[in-house]
Amino acid sequence: MSPLFAIILTTCAILSIIILIARFRLNPFIVLFVTSIVIALIAGMPADKVVGSFESGAGHVLGHVGTVIALGTMLGKMLTESGGADQIALTISRKAGRGHADWAMMVIGLLVGLPVFFEIGFVLLIPIAFVLAARTNTSLLRIALPMGAALSVTHALIPPHPAALLAVSAYHANIGKTIFYGLLVGIPTAIIAGPVFGRFAASHVPLLEENPMAAQFVSAKPPENMPGFTVTLLTILSPVILMLLGSGADFISAPHTILNTSLHFLGNTVIALTLATILSFYVLGLARGFSRETILRFSTECLGPTALIMILVGAGGGFGKVLIDSGISDAITHAALGAHMPLLVLAWLLAVIVRVACGSATVAMATASGIVAPILSHAPSISPELMVLVTGAGSVALGPMNDAGFWQIKEYLGLTVPQTLKTWSVLETLIAVCGLVFCLIGSLFLH
Repeated sequence: MSPLFAIILTTCAILSIIILIARFRLNPFIVLFVTSIVIALIAGMPADKVVGSFESGAGHVLGHVGTVIALGTMLGKMLTESGGADQIALTISRKAGRGHADWAMMVIGLLVGLPVFFEIGFVLLIPIAFVLAARTNTSLLRIALPMGAALSVTHALIPPHPAALLAVSAYHANIGKTIFYGLLVGIPTAIIAGPVFGRFAASHVPLLEENPMAAQFVSAKPPENMPGFTVTLLTILSPVILMLLGSGADFISAPHTILNTSLHFLGNTVIALTLATILSFYVLGLARGFSRETILRFSTECLGPTALIMILVGAGGGFGKVLIDSGISDAITHAALGAHMPLLVLAWLLAVIVRVACGSATVAMATASGIVAPILSHAPSISPELMVLVTGAGSVALGPMNDAGFWQIKEYLGLTVPQTLKTWSVLETLIAVCGLVFCLIGSLFLH
């Protein structure tokens, strides 16, 4: 397949999805599924392999993200019903001031996002964003976008996040320097893509008055008997703490020992979230006077509104897998490798291409660093730490529709597809471009 044909085919597919969903109001799942089938057949993929490819991609994504969304939603429901989310939101508002709530959410996103994947950080913090926006009478976009920007920046740029660690290993970068440079690049990037862009977006993108997801997490008024701030915060942070222990297990204990294996197990994203959710049933449920029957009703009813999110997340994964299996992404990647450009720009561009092709920032970072790492060994003048950062920046570019985060943002914030493109996709592109620019500036001083 020629690179030009692959680029045209991908562009037409993306435009078709946007038009069919936004203009003709067709069901997003049907549009993603049918578009995936059509482009696979046009690309020459055997007809008997097409559906299996889509199912494989959808199943792979849902196997992780679906579980995370379900557990995070139950934890969020307990935070809401107990008044814990109100306690956190009111404390933030009181300490930071109503006019700086978006900055506070950015800082919280940076801290929570360090050890966890974007999807997990998002489901942990979105209930607080809903309540904070409601109690301060602030646009949800102004609160949620800085939080999302911070989570995305930590995912891409700052170890010990798992995605960044993959690139650190591939480029043989110094992890200490990478963290330091990552903070130097990541903090201003989060500010630009977060509070600065969030305020601009909130003033130009009107939200629907009714948001089913927000209604689920926001009560008419704060409960009178709210749990304490400390116990609520520890409940929210418990999965983050467990994941941090899991990521540092090899530094804490010798590999393959019982302690090491236990820490890795407890630090698994699903295990950590499960334990946190069970903890919330007691701390924010039974201990607050809720009966077991009431807690069961909360944890069951809250999953209803997430069904569409899970289906769309899976469809986005299926669309990305079809682009890979049909050879479209390989054709575009080979075209990028054939272009003569600075190595920092090449790593960034390859990460962008893989990001568009498969949707996953982690896969984009791992793939691009794997391709470029052998080339870097012949270019000793280029900082491997900057290579990590620039690859990470490219890995979150564009916020494409085959990324789980796109559909999470759309459904949770009550956006249309065009609105999601104007807000989330632009925000992710700002992170990518700012990361590239800051790294290029840094390369003038680092060798």
